[in-house]
Amino acid sequence: MSSRAAPKVAVLMGGPSAEREVSLSTGRECAAALRAEGFNVVELDAGPDLAARLVDLRPDVAFNALHGRWGEDGCVQGILEWLRIPYTHSGVLASALAMDKERSKVTYRAANLPVLDSCIALAQEVRTRHVMAPPYVVKPNNEGSSVGVYIVHESANGPPQLSPDMPEMVMVEAFAPGRELTTAVMGDRPLTVTDILTDGWYDYDAKYKAGGSRHIVPADIPAEIFDACMEYALRSHQVLGCRGLSRTDFRWDETRGLDGLIILETNTQPGMTPTSLAPEQAAHCGISFGQLCRWLVEDASCNR
Repeated sequence: MSSRAAPKVAVLMGGPSAEREVSLSTGRECAAALRAEGFNVVELDAGPDLAARLVDLRPDVAFNALHGRWGEDGCVQGILEWLRIPYTHSGVLASALAMDKERSKVTYRAANLPVLDSCIALAQEVRTRHVMAPPYVVKPNNEGSSVGVYIVHESANGPPQLSPDMPEMVMVEAFAPGRELTTAVMGDRPLTVTDILTDGWYDYDAKYKAGGSRHIVPADIPAEIFDACMEYALRSHQVLGCRGLSRTDFRWDETRGLDGLIILETNTQPGMTPTSLAPEQAAHCGISFGQLCRWLVEDASCNR
């Protein structure tokens, strides 16, 4: 990067997904950190005219702070590849693959990584009968941040009453009891393991509202489980083809030891808000928020 002029970074944020508000928070935090690091930053709320605005703006780098569909599933990555604008995080294929929970599981299984039994079913069928023996979880196959998640307990009288705005096809997945663990990967380095404590289900509010959850960093868990989280997160990052920063989430049933550790999913656009997990792990490793954002910009490229 030229030392004569501050590189122009377009922070892509907002967008039309169900995670718009989280993305706006991520974008604002990252934009402020990048300005403090000396970059020339422009904040772009991603709308239908995004490609035209990027052509006019001609940034040196696009910092992808979008979450959810269109920003995390390969769509915006394809626009950036077409325009030949270097960008942060994962490329088209890895983004699309990680966002599709069922297809990412096929990839995990091929790499001998532990996942839960699941199937894709019509939402209308899920409303009328148990397509899997309870307990199980119903969720969109291609949303993040625990958007639209239903837990059907063993004592459930009947199938879940899914909201009308659920997609036509949903994932039905065996319920995994236990603790919420997560590990971020930065480049080719797993950072640490966080134990996430909540009073109930780790839902959207628990993830993003102040006080919604408590994070133990590093997790106070047996070395065997800690090391497995680090290994599985790095392998997940690699087999999906992720770049930049990712975060892999786990459930761990401590009554079953290592056999109770299950991969839930890998996030290619982990949140970068004040309560977010990946920046917290980076800080534990001595990497400030500004340094993390700078690293992401310096790691940016096309052909990801």
